[in-house]
Amino acid sequence: MVPAPSALLNTLWLAIPVMVFSFNHSPIISAFAVDQKRQYGAHADERSSQILSRAHLLMVAMVLFFVFSCVLTLSPAQLAEAKAQNLSILSYLANHFNNPTIAFAAPVIAFVAIAKSFLGHYIGASEGLKGLVLKTGRRPSAKRLDRMTAAFMLVVCWIVATLNPSILRMIETLGGPIIASILFLMPMYAIRKVPAMARYRGQASNVFVTAVGLVAITALVYSLIA
Repeated sequence: MVPAPSALLNTLWLAIPVMVFSFNHSPIISAFAVDQKRQYGAHADERSSQILSRAHLLMVAMVLFFVFSCVLTLSPAQLAEAKAQNLSILSYLANHFNNPTIAFAAPVIAFVAIAKSFLGHYIGASEGLKGLVLKTGRRPSAKRLDRMTAAFMLVVCWIVATLNPSILRMIETLGGPIIASILFLMPMYAIRKVPAMARYRGQASNVFVTAVGLVAITALVYSLIA
C-alpha cells in the first residue's frame, strides 16, 4: 500500500498539467501586449507587469478559493463520479444538491466562465489561424478571413461537443504538457539563444520555470506508461 505522503505527492505531481492549463491565459497575451504598447509606448513593459501581477494574484486567490470550496464540499467518490460523467463541478453540484439557489446560480456561473474562457482562447486561436492562412500566400480580404476563421472554429467546437471527450483526460495528456512546453520551456530556450532577450538571462526564476515545465511533461509520460 502506498504511504499517504507518497500518494499525496504523486497526486500533486499528476495534477500539475491540469494546473498549468487552468491558469493559462496565453492566447490573450498578444492582444494585451499590442494594446499596452499602443497606450503606454515606452512604458508598456512596466505597466503590463503591474497589471499582470495584480491579475495573477486575483486569479490564483479566486481559483484556489473555488477549488478548496469544492473539495471540502464533496467527497472523493463524488468527485470521481463527476469526472466519470464528464460534468463540470458546477453542473454536478447543481444536480447533486436539491437546492434552488445552487440549481439556479451554478449554470449561470458555468455559462459566464465558459464564455469568458472561450472568448479569451478564441482571440489567440483566431490570430494563429489567420497567420497560418496568410503564410500560405493567400491574401483574402479581412472580412472574408474573419468569416473563414469563425466558420472553422464553429465546426471544430461542434465536433468536439458532439464527441464529448473527457476534458480532464485531454488536459492531462495534451493540453497541459503542450502548454507547458510553449509557456515554460520555449521562452527559456529563447532567453538563452536569442540576443534580444539576453537581459533576462541569469535570473533564478528561469530555473524555477524550466523545472516546472519539465515536471509537467514528466507527469504526462508517467500517466501514459502507468
